[in-house]
Amino acid sequence: MAETLNIEDCINEVCPWSGKPVSPDSLTRYRGEVVGFCNPGCRDKFAAATAPFDEAIDKAIEG
Repeated sequence: MAETLNIEDCINEVCPWSGKPVSPDSLTRYRGEVVGFCNPGCRDKFAAATAPFDEAIDKAIEG
């Protein structure tokens, strides 16, 4: 079951890619916080951009 995210918990009001207001259907959880985007495409672009860094950090922590 997918986690339900609420726009009220979002830490930002504008999309970091476009500068447009965040949309309730375009939220994700990142590093424990709810982050919003203007549309699902921007959300997915963020996930693709951060994934390699998150993997590298996880490997470094595992040592």
